Amino acid sequence: MSYKASFRVWRGDADSGELQDYSVEVNEGEVVLDIIHRLQATQASDLAVRWNCKAGKCGSCSAEINGKPRLLCMTRMSTFTEDEVITVTPMRTFPVIRDLVTDVSFNYTKAREIPSFTPPPELKPGDYRMQQVDVERSQEFRKCIECFLCQNTCHVVRDHEENKEAFAGPRYLMRIAELEMHPLDVADRRDAAQEEHGLGYCNITKCCSDVCPEGIHITDNALIPMKERVADRKYDPIVWLGNKLFRRDK
Repeated sequence: MSYKASFRVWRGDADSGELQDYSVEVNEGEVVLDIIHRLQATQASDLAVRWNCKAGKCGSCSAEINGKPRLLCMTRMSTFTEDEVITVTPMRTFPVIRDLVTDVSFNYTKAREIPSFTPPPELKPGDYRMQQVDVERSQEFRKCIECFLCQNTCHVVRDHEENKEAFAGPRYLMRIAELEMHPLDVADRRDAAQEEHGLGYCNITKCCSDVCPEGIHITDNALIPMKERVADRKYDPIVWLGNKLFRRDK
């Protein structure tokens, strides 16, 4: 069972571009990435698209479908009606290289700015011991496939290019939260989260959680708890006094 679908695909580069219309065959069980590949094979051999696993695990095929940030390989054609026009555009927050491919180097820059896992200095590799109950919360964050859809949809940088220098974005604030919650990480990351990585810019609209293909509760389980820890440090007089008296680092 097949039909012809109407696609509008953005074609262009960093200097200029436009949406172009195509009519492409669709077969039962296919996803948007299948149609993009068929479009390459039959009508637009020079169409640029980034992809790798086609299984929703590499995070490469991020784009926007009808204005919503999604993975091309995880968006089934059955979610659209046969007479619906499907618009595929590159991620809006990052500079376009060509067609559906964007320059996501911003994210790697932010990743390098976060200090790595810092275990107690007296522990040697192989001596780490943790209880499952202590790592369950932060373990959720390890499901991230770095598709950067959360970074793309976050309006702090999506609508305000000038914020990119001071704001790490939800993916890397989640990384900070993961390390802060790690039972063997001894670094205190609360001040850096606020002052160096822009945690205060986040106003918890949950748009990052809404587009996460892994279903990670980025806002509820990472960003809000980090905000609470920062607020405790800065504004709770009892916590402040306790830290002074007992020199608690975590």
